[in-house]
Amino acid sequence: MNPGAKSTAIMKKCLLLLPLMLVGYMEMQAQVRLGLLGGIHTADIREKNNIPGWDTLTKKYLSSRSSIQVGAIVEIPIGKKGFFFQPAILYTGRGRQYSRNYDTLASSLDSIYSKQNLSLNYIDIQMNFTYKVFFSRNHRSDFFVSAGPYLSFFFSGKLASESLAKPDTLINRKYRYVNESTGVNVGRGPNTYKTADIGVNARAGFEFGNLILSSYISQGLTSFYNAPYAGTFHHQLMGFSLGIWLNSSTPPPRPPKPPPDDMDKDGVPDDQDLCPLLPGTLAWHGCPVPDSDHDGINDEHDSCRTIPGVGRYNGCPVPDRDGDGVNDEEDKCPDKIGVARYQGCPVPDTDGDGVNDEEDKCPAEPGTLENHGCPEIKKELTEKINYTPSNNLFNPGSDRLAKGTDTVLDGLASLLQAHAELNLAIDGHTDNVGSPEKNRVLSQKRATAVRAYLIRKGIAAARLTATGYGQEKPRADNATTEGKAANRRVELKVSVKK
Repeated sequence: MNPGAKSTAIMKKCLLLLPLMLVGYMEMQAQVRLGLLGGIHTADIREKNNIPGWDTLTKKYLSSRSSIQVGAIVEIPIGKKGFFFQPAILYTGRGRQYSRNYDTLASSLDSIYSKQNLSLNYIDIQMNFTYKVFFSRNHRSDFFVSAGPYLSFFFSGKLASESLAKPDTLINRKYRYVNESTGVNVGRGPNTYKTADIGVNARAGFEFGNLILSSYISQGLTSFYNAPYAGTFHHQLMGFSLGIWLNSSTPPPRPPKPPPDDMDKDGVPDDQDLCPLLPGTLAWHGCPVPDSDHDGINDEHDSCRTIPGVGRYNGCPVPDRDGDGVNDEEDKCPDKIGVARYQGCPVPDTDGDGVNDEEDKCPAEPGTLENHGCPEIKKELTEKINYTPSNNLFNPGSDRLAKGTDTVLDGLASLLQAHAELNLAIDGHTDNVGSPEKNRVLSQKRATAVRAYLIRKGIAAARLTATGYGQEKPRADNATTEGKAANRRVELKVSVKK
């Protein structure tokens, strides 16, 4: 497809928008206005290049040309603050002129004058936003300002040239007049015009009824011409336009409505009934009495409107007097704070020692809080355990139990079996003979040996701990033989199970 055919196709697509605007107007019921707009303007081209002598030899002979702009405009209101969206499709002429007269006496050229008129025509799609200041209450007169971007599609163009030259000989005294017109090329190569151009435009003026009077300017933002030399080319317009709105923005008056009906037959007319399909009451504007907490009891009979409840308590929840989270109907102890697993009653304390059965290690035997509900360890029992010889259980330097220790440890095992609530800590100690590390290992082995013996006698391993401290905790002076003997010991510490 050649450039001219492409431009024609683009124009046809743009013109197809006009019936769409009309359909939109009909759908909006006169909230949208359609108008016609036409104007005259001066068109110029702002060119920048680096050609030597351009300003003195060429630029001063360039000037603007006159052209027209005509098309359709649509107005769509935005809110109620005087703002509007005004898209438009316009046929717009652009271009410029070149005109030069030569001094026939001083110039060696045979030309008397030379003129060129570049005429370029586009289809513009404008997308302006408009603000109006109204002069009257009925909004029939106003001052407006409008601005926005535009997109132009090339439609047609030509370059008209005219020149007059001197006679070429004394015999031939006729002046040579040349007048020719050539079309312009559209595409991407050198000396071609681009199919589209982007810019901004603005309008300002007055509206009197459906009449529009305005002035307008526009400025191209993209270079529209592919010159054979380096340069940029931007369109510029300034002009005056006259337009007319084809319809009024005020919708036609609607016919009066028939008398209101009462579809739900609740005695409240539908034009006052907020629930026209549900029978209600006048007090609630035709709606049923609400149930805010959705518990099946309407608010007029609900003593707790925002909290779901039951009918036997007037819409309130079943009470919980003691605040333990178990309501009174399920609480076996409604006046005592309890827990759900005991049906609202406190955790029981079978032996009445102040430590509840869930925390009491001896629930059938009164004890103390410090001993987790078990009785205090009797002094004589502690003395029996402490009386167990602890410094002659092993031979010097050995972790094997000495002969004759069976009787001592068997008695200790019997005491522990008789008092299942007790735990036993077995701590091993040495004197300072040898290295600290060897002494710690030896003391650990001795404490472990005592623990192993008791386990073999039926004492649960979980009740026994064995720790070796080596020479860290002497109880006598290691400088004497008696002190060293006292420090070589196994200490037994009894405690109540946790």
